[in-house]
Amino acid sequence: MSKKILIIEDEHAVRENIVDCLTLNDYEVFDTDDGYKAIELAVQFQPDLILCDIMMPAVDGYNVLLALQQNPKTATIPFIFLTAMAERNDQRLGMELGADDYLIKPFTFDELLQAVKTRLRKRSNAIKKLSEEVQELYEGTE
Repeated sequence: MSKKILIIEDEHAVRENIVDCLTLNDYEVFDTDDGYKAIELAVQFQPDLILCDIMMPAVDGYNVLLALQQNPKTATIPFIFLTAMAERNDQRLGMELGADDYLIKPFTFDELLQAVKTRLRKRSNAIKKLSEEVQELYEGTE
């Protein structure tokens, strides 16, 4: 089963390039240019990963991340910022808010794919470990 990725990017050409790259690599992709819509899509589709621009009209990426962290259904979804904001303090803010990674534009498709694969692998490993721990607890109660 292919992994689901939500892309939140207000620049049409950038969003389409990311969609094409991920689709060609067998990911199921949902995309939007709107932070409000992104929050709805994340709750509805429960993606395995979210890629989000920071600077967007109406709701910026920081507030998308904060809103998703408030919802138990979306709080643990890995979140990668995509941004041209390359200053160290911008990166620190993104990470302090809970982002899992921070890709600075322009990035290569190889950099994007490596970040996606790394975050998905970490999430899969965490789910597997949690499942094993739950199984051990269950077996211990019999």
